[in-house]
Amino acid sequence: MIPLLVIGLITVGDVLAPASVRLSPLLIAAPAMTASFAGPVLTASVGLLAVVAQIAANASEGFLGHPGQLTEVVTLALVSAMIVLFRAVLDRHMRELIRVRAVADVAQRVLLRPLPVRVGPLLIASVYLAAEPGAEIGGDLYAAARTSNATRLIIGDVRGSGLTAVADASLVLGAFRAIAHWPVPLTDLASHLDTALSAERTEPRDKAPGAGESFVTAAVLEIPDDRPVVRLVNCGHPPPLLLCDSGVKALEGEAPALPLGLGHLAVGRYHTEDFPFEEGDQLLLYTDGVVEARNSEGTFFPLAERLPGADGGGPQYLVDRLHRDLLSHTGGHQGDDAALVVLERHRWSADAPGGALEP
Repeated sequence: MIPLLVIGLITVGDVLAPASVRLSPLLIAAPAMTASFAGPVLTASVGLLAVVAQIAANASEGFLGHPGQLTEVVTLALVSAMIVLFRAVLDRHMRELIRVRAVADVAQRVLLRPLPVRVGPLLIASVYLAAEPGAEIGGDLYAAARTSNATRLIIGDVRGSGLTAVADASLVLGAFRAIAHWPVPLTDLASHLDTALSAERTEPRDKAPGAGESFVTAAVLEIPDDRPVVRLVNCGHPPPLLLCDSGVKALEGEAPALPLGLGHLAVGRYHTEDFPFEEGDQLLLYTDGVVEARNSEGTFFPLAERLPGADGGGPQYLVDRLHRDLLSHTGGHQGDDAALVVLERHRWSADAPGGALEP
């Protein structure tokens, strides 16, 4: 309606104004304005209407045969046609961009699959914040897998950023999904991940910045169905936080291992440590993009301080609250990838088909 109103006002103004005042050349504003929000068909229609309005205004003043007025009409028609052409080209590029984004969204969701809401005795909620605008995945990663009697999870952070970090994240996730379902010890699983990442260094690689030089900090966890514990192999990753009746506890092991991808430096250095994880407890997994997020004054996000007042709800409530707090702290500008995963243990009924959670 706005372009039509512009055409009407300019036409009436041109008719009512003195002969020395020419407003009709301003009619080009109508198709130009339409092209900013409409497609080529509507833009062409408005441009045609503007040309008709200019002819009508000139005819009402008796100047239709004047060379200057004919030049104005021809100029308006040509410029309107150029605007329609540019809009058609823009629409074609937009359709291509939509197709590319659709493919990218599918690829990102296949790479970083959403965690299940419920698996074994656990309720799970997660959120991923990619630092790259328009991306849904970066250098952070998480995944879950089931064995016959336990749930295994990994959360990790690739050194660096860009496509190299995404490629390394994909490699670790693929290696985890390939073996995590098998009943191998947790230390062997960590060694497998390290071997897979280290072996990639021996393959021909592109010359992207940081290629072959990255490593991955990771926490590999196993939560048995029948024991109130969480087993942890920490490969240089920020320690998970346990939310229980006694408060918030960081699960800092006595012998943390080196990050994945350092090859022979980490051989034989993976150790499993057990921590209590009772019914009703919550376990928070996160990447350093959370605790290293800064506000405008350069202050880090105080993750542990935000947790005591966040109880009283399930995992999704806690994730949503921390997500809002983090965005509020950074002003909505995330400088690094960040991931949050919350696990809550419930009573496990092994008698039900496939197992079931009990209230």
